[in-house]
Amino acid sequence: MPFLLAYSLGDGPGGPEASSNAVRGLLDQTGLPVGGNVQNGADKPSFPVSLLVQAGQAVINMPYLNAQCVVPPEWLSAAEARGYAYFVFTTRPWPSATPGQPVTEEDLAQFAGDEETLIAAAHCLLPVRELRG
Repeated sequence: MPFLLAYSLGDGPGGPEASSNAVRGLLDQTGLPVGGNVQNGADKPSFPVSLLVQAGQAVINMPYLNAQCVVPPEWLSAAEARGYAYFVFTTRPWPSATPGQPVTEEDLAQFAGDEETLIAAAHCLLPVRELRG
């Protein structure tokens, strides 16, 4: 299952609590429930989050936020085969992650699989979209 995880580092001026509140506010404004059911972006034509996959990168677009990351070939293959990816946006900060630096599989599994991380998150399935030439 190809998945993407979005999180705050908790390093803003107000610290981890303010960062968590800011992410929760963003998700609330976007209409993504924290701790709720998995939202299916394919079921709603006006779903507020989209996923574009192009040139080895995944790009998440949502109100007030755009993010992109390089994804490995096996992620691309899985996303192409399924036609969607699982997106988790957690309000729980991950202060030990460093922007632009890879994390170990063990650290990722520990954070992403932690019940606290998952309960404090919005979950959705995003159809894979590609640029048409």
